[in-house]
Parts: sequence; structure tokens; C-alpha cells
Amino acid sequence: MTVLCLVEHAAGEVADTSRRALTLARQLADSAGGAARTAAASEAGPAPDGAARAVTAVAFGSGPDGTALAGQLSGHGVADAYLVESPDLVGYAPQAWARALAGLAGELGATAVVAAGTDRGNEVLAHLGAIIGLPMAANCAAAAADGAGRWRLTRHRWAGSLLEDAVLEAPVALLTVAPDVVAAESSLGPSAVSVRSYEPALEPADLVIRATESAGRSGGVSLATARVVVGGGRGVGGPEGFGALEELAGLLGGVVGVSRVVTSEGWRPHKQQVGQTGTRISPELYLACGISGAIQHMAGCLSAKHIVAVNTDADAPILAHADYAVIGDLNQVIPALISAIRARNGSP
Repeated sequence: MTVLCLVEHAAGEVADTSRRALTLARQLADSAGGAARTAAASEAGPAPDGAARAVTAVAFGSGPDGTALAGQLSGHGVADAYLVESPDLVGYAPQAWARALAGLAGELGATAVVAAGTDRGNEVLAHLGAIIGLPMAANCAAAAADGAGRWRLTRHRWAGSLLEDAVLEAPVALLTVAPDVVAAESSLGPSAVSVRSYEPALEPADLVIRATESAGRSGGVSLATARVVVGGGRGVGGPEGFGALEELAGLLGGVVGVSRVVTSEGWRPHKQQVGQTGTRISPELYLACGISGAIQHMAGCLSAKHIVAVNTDADAPILAHADYAVIGDLNQVIPALISAIRARNGSP
């Protein structure tokens, strides 16, 4: 029983969201294997081979990335990894990626295809569902086979404020994993990963839409993976007010994030937006400055390990979610914090 998992990576480094997807894929494979063993036992037949239900990783890239990927995948229950390569496939092409997954799923007899619930993961699996004519379930927090050809799912709905128990009836389950919900867990022991090259049969229409460059991938820390995020909202006052936040983020080794109103006003680019319609973050520290805490924004930052709010409004909604709060003017608090950090670091 093969479960395919789409693995996103940058220069051979597996994305944290894909490590989480691999964990759910392994749990799904285990549940499918357990259901099959139960059925086999009831018919006095042989138990399925455990190797037949291993997770198979699928990545898009070039040859040199394969060696780096193999080492990272060995601790996640992956037995085989396919590196999809094609002279026509340059950059991100969602329909072409889906076509490749459809081909592999058919050849390997996959029972499920799993991806991280990122923009790419959701888009590719939606295309895959359209190509093979099957439904796709997004934002899953848990999934298991029930042994009767159905898949029992727990999904995040309404920006994570609602958990939905659902049953998916499909010969092949197409699932994406809710961001920052499933913990990335290693398997019991590392395994040897066989990396193979796969060249898909693509159609011209598959390559009509493709992205050859990715905005914001300059090699620095990304908003989605940063351990520290310094957020700014309407209370910052304007584009000129983000200088201090940039400086503080730099001192903490983090990045700047913003609320939706900031991008709506044109103060900062959309790629820095934290929230339901922006990026969902899970840093060790989220320092929210001048952010009221609308539900759409909180949907994007509730996975932060620690939230510190700086706000003049003692009744701001974000304070109900914050671990610590500073009631004060951020234009006084942030410079004071910068000075204290510089003094501790011994820098002027």
C-alpha cells in the first residue's frame, strides 16, 4: 500500500511543512496497513508486507538535489524517493506537477497522495483531483483508513476555529495537511532511501502556466520559517515607522510581519502579511506591535510558541491570546528594547 507525499524543498533542504506532511503520510500508511492486516486475518490470509505500505516521497528538481534529499528523508519512513525531472519542466508549474503525480500514482498503484497545506500543495493537489476525477480534502489534521474503502479525516475549517470530522469515499485519497498542526516526527529508525529519476509524460497545456522565479526567495529567513517574527499593524502609524521594527527583527535574527491593514494601505508588501489571507507562522516568538488582533490575523499566528503584544489599548483582542503584554506606546517601547539588546550585546 503506497502513500505518495509531495516534498517541497529549496536547494535540497526539505521544507518543515513537508516534514509534517510526511508524518501524516506515515500515519496514514500505518492505518491502511493495519486495516488490511485485520481484513487479511479475518480471511485467514497472509499479512501484508510492511514494505509494501512505505511512504514514497516525490520531489521536483534536478539531480544534485537528490543526494541531499535522501539523507533528510531517511528518518521519516521513506523507502523510495522520486525526483521528477524534465527538460521542459523549469520552475514551478502546478498542472505539470499534478500530471507527474498522476502518472506516478497510477504506475505505483498509490492509495493516497499527501502534500503540505501550502499554496503549492493545495494548488497541485487540486489540479491532481481535476486530472484523475477525484475529490481533494484540504487542511487535514488527522487521517486514517477504516478498512472499508473509506478515509476518516479531521479537518481544520474556518481558519482553524472549527474541527470537522469527515469521511472521504474515494479509491485514492488526496489530502493536504493543515499547516503547523501535525508535529514533524521522525520514524523509529533511519532507513536507506532509494532515489530514482522520473520523467513525466507532459502535455503542452500542462506548461502554459509556470513560475520561473519565486518572490522573496533570496536565501534569507522566510516569514513562514522564521523563529522570531516582529509584527506591525495600524499602530505603527505609517511606512516610515517600520524602520525600528526592521532593526529589532535584525537584532533578534528574525523577520518583519504585518497585519492586513498594513498591506491594504500599501505600507508593506503582501508577502509580509500574517493571517488567514497571508502567511501562517509558527515562530518561537511573535512580537506583535500595534496590532489589534482581528480573528483573521490571529488565524495566522496562533501557532506561535510565545506571543508578546505591545499596544496602547489594554482591551485589544490580541491581549486575550498573548502570553505577555506591554501596555504602552510602541514608539517608546521598541527603541528602549533595541537599546537594551544592543547594550547586552556590547554594541553601540
